[in-house]
Amino acid sequence: MARDARVETAISHWAPRLISNGVLWIDFQEVTRSLDRWEDWCAAWCKRGEVHELLGREALESGYRLSAGEHLSRAAVYYHFAKFMFVNDVPQMKAAHMRAIKCRQDALPYLRPPGVRVEIPYERSFLAGILRVPTGVTHPPVMIMVPGLESAKEEMEAYELPFLARGIATLMVDTPGQGEAEYEYALRGDSEVAVTAVVDWLQGRADIDRSRIGLWGVSLGGYLAPRAAAFEKRIKACISLSGPYDVRETWDNAPEMQKECFRVRSHLATLDEAASHASTLTLKGGIARQIECPLFIVMGKQDRLVDWRHSQRLADEASGPVKLLAIEDGNHISNNRPYRWRNLTADWMAAQLGLPQQ
Repeated sequence: MARDARVETAISHWAPRLISNGVLWIDFQEVTRSLDRWEDWCAAWCKRGEVHELLGREALESGYRLSAGEHLSRAAVYYHFAKFMFVNDVPQMKAAHMRAIKCRQDALPYLRPPGVRVEIPYERSFLAGILRVPTGVTHPPVMIMVPGLESAKEEMEAYELPFLARGIATLMVDTPGQGEAEYEYALRGDSEVAVTAVVDWLQGRADIDRSRIGLWGVSLGGYLAPRAAAFEKRIKACISLSGPYDVRETWDNAPEMQKECFRVRSHLATLDEAASHASTLTLKGGIARQIECPLFIVMGKQDRLVDWRHSQRLADEASGPVKLLAIEDGNHISNNRPYRWRNLTADWMAAQLGLPQQ
């Protein structure tokens, strides 16, 4: 039987992301080799996630808290990738998602530095986040981290660690249409609304420097972050990783499963409605020119999901200082070359937020 094209699409487009964000290579090989049908994707990854979760539970029961945190965090990543594009079966997707949230939350006290779950008031409810503050640093600056279309806060530890190591607190937040927020709040283009709510909430924290706030976004978050920075002037610096300038302009070349994911997370009935909604996620109309804070843009020139010219256009139009890193052989987010940009962006953000070189 020929392998399902959706499985091939997931492997082709997202394999480097899974590996660079915490999935072990042998697990990736064994799980994906076992799959012929997309309908089996979620269950297969959950089954492998259970292996790591059990190791974490056993370590915790034996008093090995550091090991428990590592195992449970890895299990959360596996459960996340079980659900990340699985919008064809929302109940199964949501069950895997709840397991990811549970494992990551149970890991937080045992991480170095530890993390805490936070709930940020937003409209009629809240946005869920994870806050980690570097050990031994008094009133550190903080960076808000915004996921992409199919990512969530449970996936992003590998992204945040270089910033924590340089003395920056990290606040990973599921914004509307993402992670925990995707069930109650539809994906929306005016990301400044959610980011302003997060910045307002940070003003009440005594454990961080409320005057030094950075913003980071990956993939679709690479649009959401600079869009928010155009309007929320309390942001001191922004990083955009492979974000679209205009989502509608990426629509025709997007994989069908990605379009369906966008539709579901936009709470829309048809793909035609989703395509129309994509037009509202844009930096057109002079919005990019309102970005005045320092901006670091990373793009991969071999990106098949977001053409590198979107990043170039953002760089050309932003009004503030811009650093543009074009990785010639980089794919989407250049997750096939993470060593080219992860430390570099962390060094840059640390400098923008007034931290000394390390």
